[in-house]
Order: sequence, then structure tokens, then C-alpha cells
Amino acid sequence: MPQSRLSRPSHQRRALLRNLVTTLLDHERITTTVPRAKNAARIAEKMITLAKRGDLHARRQAAAYLLDEDVVKKLFDVLGPRFADRNGGYTRVLKMGQRRGDGAPMAVVELVTTSNS
Repeated sequence: MPQSRLSRPSHQRRALLRNLVTTLLDHERITTTVPRAKNAARIAEKMITLAKRGDLHARRQAAAYLLDEDVVKKLFDVLGPRFADRNGGYTRVLKMGQRRGDGAPMAVVELVTTSNS
């Protein structure tokens, strides 16, 4: 699936996605538009996969992308072990309907809570 351009130049698109992914991993749930949500979920999946690897190179790769060192620490200390037994599918994108102001399709991106049921 090719990454969409989100109607932005590449440097603005990269900054937007870095902010979205950092916030998603920090709060574990964000509300945004559907195209942004799908792109952020894609990158967050890769960050969690890095955290599952857990070595120094993976930590440095995640730190180079994420904007907050505390989020990197949470990613490797909390989220990586939480999803250790799961093979992908760490995020969920739920569509919410239209935004009132401009009618943009909205979605919630959240990390999947692991349950044994």
C-alpha cells in the first residue's frame, strides 16, 4: 500500500506523521482524519516491531524518528513487552463519521489492548 501524500510537501508530511506517531504511542489513542490515521498506524506498527526487537540499534532507530525521549523509553519498557506475543496488528483504526466543520472523515487510532479471552 503506497503512502499517501496528505496534500503536503515531504518535510511537512514527515513532521506531521512524527508528531502523530509520538502522540499515539504516548497516549495510546488519538483522533484524526482517516488518511492521517492510516499512515500513523502504519508507522506505529513499525515502531512497536522495533521495540519488540529491543536491541540498541532498534532503540536508536526509534529515537531518530520519535520526538520525545520519554516516549522511546515507554515504547521499549512498556509497549514492546506488552505486544511480545503478538505477531502484528498492534493498532486499530475506527472510523467515526464526518467532522462538523468541513465534513472530513474522522477516525480514532488506538493501540490494541491484549486480552486472553
